[in-house]
Amino acid sequence: MSAPADRGRRLLPLLLPNHPLGRSETTCLYRCANACAHDAPNTSDNAYFGDVVREVVSRRGALKAGAVLTVAGLGAATLGTGSAAAAPATPPPSADLNADADLGGGRRRDGLNFTAVAPNTEDRVVTAEGYESAVVIRWGDPVVPGAPAFDFDHQTPEAQALQFGYNNDFCGLVPLDGWNRWLMGSNHEYTTEPFLHKGYDANNPTEAQVKIGWAAHGFSVVVVEQDHRSGKLVPKLDRKYNRRITATTPFVVDGPAAGSKFLKTSVDPTGKKVLGTFGNCAGGVTPWGTILSGEENFNGYFAGGASITDPVALARATRYGLPGAATERKWERFDKRFDLAQEPNEFNRFGWVVEIDPHDKDAAPVKHTALGRFKHEGCTIRVAKDGRVVAYMGDDERFDYIYKYVSKNKIVKGDSRRAREQNKKLLSDGTLYVARFSGNSPAAEIDGTGKLPSDGHFDGTGEWLKLVSGDRSFVDGFTAEEVYVFTRLAADKAGATKMDRPEDIEASPRTGKVYAALTNNTDRGKPGKEAGTEINPRVGNKNGHVLEWEENRGDPTATTFRWTLLLVCGDPATADTYFGGYDKSQVSPISCPDNVAFDSAGNLWISTDGNALGSNDGLFAVPVEGKYRGRVKQFLTVPKGAETCGPVVNDRFVLVSVQHPGEITGANADNPLSHWPDGGTSQPRPAVVVAWKKDNGRICG
Repeated sequence: MSAPADRGRRLLPLLLPNHPLGRSETTCLYRCANACAHDAPNTSDNAYFGDVVREVVSRRGALKAGAVLTVAGLGAATLGTGSAAAAPATPPPSADLNADADLGGGRRRDGLNFTAVAPNTEDRVVTAEGYESAVVIRWGDPVVPGAPAFDFDHQTPEAQALQFGYNNDFCGLVPLDGWNRWLMGSNHEYTTEPFLHKGYDANNPTEAQVKIGWAAHGFSVVVVEQDHRSGKLVPKLDRKYNRRITATTPFVVDGPAAGSKFLKTSVDPTGKKVLGTFGNCAGGVTPWGTILSGEENFNGYFAGGASITDPVALARATRYGLPGAATERKWERFDKRFDLAQEPNEFNRFGWVVEIDPHDKDAAPVKHTALGRFKHEGCTIRVAKDGRVVAYMGDDERFDYIYKYVSKNKIVKGDSRRAREQNKKLLSDGTLYVARFSGNSPAAEIDGTGKLPSDGHFDGTGEWLKLVSGDRSFVDGFTAEEVYVFTRLAADKAGATKMDRPEDIEASPRTGKVYAALTNNTDRGKPGKEAGTEINPRVGNKNGHVLEWEENRGDPTATTFRWTLLLVCGDPATADTYFGGYDKSQVSPISCPDNVAFDSAGNLWISTDGNALGSNDGLFAVPVEGKYRGRVKQFLTVPKGAETCGPVVNDRFVLVSVQHPGEITGANADNPLSHWPDGGTSQPRPAVVVAWKKDNGRICG
């Protein structure tokens, strides 16, 4: 039983100063166990490959760029004629951020015919002029028929298991038997208990509070329809499809590490059945109509790190963020699997990519071991010309890596159930790679300030290092089983390039070029940490950047590529920012890119997390080709304290997930400082929001 609410209570994290990057301490504590307050877990000494190459060439006295490419084994002959690093055309200095371009009638050649939203700190969703927005579904709204109406002061685990979960992040749409109906899938990444319950005692949560937290995590599948009279997207209580997945839902483990000795527990001696998913951040919609979800910050859910005494086991756990003596939520008090002292392998059963079939609510969701185990931000699928599928993945941690998976088998065409069942096996057998990048500029020109090198671009070449395929490891000293379960350590040994928190990754449906959001890394350049490199060019990087690369010959299964930085984010008035070569006086300021998506016109849309420029987070659009490449425009902002997640960009509407609204210094359920979305004196509630044009016109018209 809980102690009385006023006994033994400690100061809540809300009362501490905001995180240096603009996020509240409470958000950081509950979402990622305050990762930025601890040393980054990557202590490997693998050097930036560009530095290694430059050192070798310098010793030989060969300083030409061609020699660098030769040493790297990535000569131009192997990279085809296309180059992601081609210099963009620069618009005339008189270009205006909101001016119409070329087509007249309010239409723009880049499709972005909206007036940019100014930075702000309002407690509402602010959309571009001429657009409206509405809540689609919010925390506590019924998902499953029969679910009770939400009652903040009388929550129960049973009710929450039927209602929309907390802190929705990724949002994906799968078309459903009609052009205006979809299966909407939403991650519920984490819970922030001081905002869930009044009088919350962090030292003594009740069993009911813990179980409400279990039920508020996971995933929701909801049927949504568009009302074309209003433009809104409306949820439906559909008995056939609607579904909640929680921290206690049974999952099947598949792939080459299923049944591994590292995954077996006293409750599951087979190592093939796991209860629940949590820490689910971004994801992806597959061509065969399923949804992928990435388990990201899972380490903070486990206690008992001090019980690990074996040095090998300790090194493995530490590389993933060694759990402390107790967790913030105290789940270990009510289920021994969250205590490493009692169940040391339960920790290894999280950190996977999860696949959910929204068409079949009785199908057990799957954890795919072939995709490796790390802090998965998300997972995005491309189909190669030969029919194999490629999955791109980022490991969201300071100084961690970008990965790629190539399936062994080919996609089965068609949208029948039989085809979908066959294609659901594509992520079970293939080859896993990690990226190594090399810059092409002299070392003296990369000084950590963000100053462009003399060629006018941060760019270079790269290669995919093979880690494992089936039961064969390509990493010395690692078995295949160890590569899958302890992927981070295998990538360290392989010599992957340390990145600044690789998050969401998407390929352009028009050009095939791939884009990755690198959110930030304020540890870069600190004593004992890697300094600025051409691909991560700023020390103390608080604003992040956006990476673009093009696979050799445009083939996503290729093992070499060329890369460039599309954006070096921040205040465009400062010297350390770069907007694809575009006039920086004509762009919106952008900080901490997180999730990315494409519209049908080929523009990249970017949502932000932790704006370090003093404004609310938002959603931005930017052309990636042509003379407007790099012209960033802000489309909307979310309420104060919130993060912009998702997004989904349809021709007629945009969806964003508004996560942790109102999580600002001094706030909690007893003292809410935001009342979005319901207004009045209500508690803030995370929600999915739809925005559309008032005249029901095209978003990218």
